[in-house]
Amino acid sequence: MAFQIDLVLPLLQKEVADYKVPVVDLIAAQTRDPFKVLVATILSARTKDEVTAAASRRLFKKADSADELAALSVAELEKIVYPVGFFRNKAKYLAALPDALKNDFAGQVPDTVEELIKLPGVGRKTANLVVAVAFNKPAICVDTHVHRIMNIWGYVETANPLKTEMALRDKLPKKYWITVNSILVAFGQGTCKPRLPHCDRCVIADFCPRIGVTPRTIHSKKSKKSGAKQFGSAYPRFVSWNVNGLRAVLKKGFLDIFHELNADIFALQEIKAMPDQLPDEVKHIPGYHTYWYPAQKKGYSGTAVFSRKKPLEVIYGLGKKELDQEGRVLTLEFEDFYFINIYFPNAQQGLKRLDFKLEFNRQVLFWMDQLSRSKSVVLCGDLNVAHKEIDLANPKNNVKNPGFSPQERAWMDEVTGAGYLDTFRLFNHEQEQYSWWSYRYNARAKNIGWRIDYFVVDPASRDRVKNASIHADITGSDHCPVSIEFI
Repeated sequence: MAFQIDLVLPLLQKEVADYKVPVVDLIAAQTRDPFKVLVATILSARTKDEVTAAASRRLFKKADSADELAALSVAELEKIVYPVGFFRNKAKYLAALPDALKNDFAGQVPDTVEELIKLPGVGRKTANLVVAVAFNKPAICVDTHVHRIMNIWGYVETANPLKTEMALRDKLPKKYWITVNSILVAFGQGTCKPRLPHCDRCVIADFCPRIGVTPRTIHSKKSKKSGAKQFGSAYPRFVSWNVNGLRAVLKKGFLDIFHELNADIFALQEIKAMPDQLPDEVKHIPGYHTYWYPAQKKGYSGTAVFSRKKPLEVIYGLGKKELDQEGRVLTLEFEDFYFINIYFPNAQQGLKRLDFKLEFNRQVLFWMDQLSRSKSVVLCGDLNVAHKEIDLANPKNNVKNPGFSPQERAWMDEVTGAGYLDTFRLFNHEQEQYSWWSYRYNARAKNIGWRIDYFVVDPASRDRVKNASIHADITGSDHCPVSIEFI
């Protein structure tokens, strides 16, 4: 049976009306200036919308015309548009753009694909998008979302976006040419995701053949193996705490705090100790099974988990030797969920360890996606990043600092964009809620802090989270514990 495109695209247009608008469409809605649409489209290639939008705003403050753009050097442009993907190449394209427009098109942005692709940094995708969005002329912009979704539907059978564009020019009714990109980009970001698409809530599920698709798995809230059943508590409590040295915090009442919090699972980060360096009173706490993952380097990093319930399996690390020498990832498998305790790397001053952290982050998200195919996922730990401005006391002064750099925050955008949930923000949107404070400048007493300790769950497990808290009154470390109740 042929795919019913005339039913599906109008349904999706209504569905995505409340979705986040792709950045190029947003800029076009704010201004019909073809120059700005062209520049934003060049910046958007292989870059997340949030990063493109911020870079476009910065650039248009400096140059909102070709003449003003011509006054900026490549080095200046690099600083302005960073960290968009391939920012150095894009800075060169933008620097060359004013002369190309002046010499070949009398300073005007052309309105045909054939002319646009003559400009620096403009390929067919960019050209089609500019024609459709800036000039409202029929053009089919095919990005990875359009290419992927059209093949999932079986509407085309093509190997790459260029072949998809050519096939759609022959097949897709012309009335959809202008809107198909914005519809499918929004749909691809919000529902038909590249990883674990949300077929369970898709408005066109009855029409879609799901060719080559592996949907996300929905976990029943009525499972006989719920967290409450496993741990014997009405609302099992999970606690996470970066202790910044377990031996040091033992001298500051750790065991009293441990029993006071009465957790069913208690996860520690930055233990900075080997098990044989610890006293028996913490290695063997009655009623708990304990798992240690110290760093190979003594006195550095390391994680541990105490659990009232014995897990089915304990997994140490991510399976990547270069990432697993510091004891950062400890995963426990239970009947119907995975518990992942992580101490994320610090990007360090000057962001000198940023590349290592970003690779670590990528592997963590891949690990989460793999595990969430079969069970709920609960990830906790010191993520060493404040996601939003609300999550630290002085955001403007820390934009280029480790823990609040654009690259680290973009990864958090990717995590939440994939549907994973920052559990604390499900319950609390107040200012000045922090979990870490510098030891300097009396920062904790003044509450000049950062929220960098999280519990994150997969999207299908939203209703299993009954509460989330920051225990800012508990001292002993530069971090305080955070917790959730998870049924």
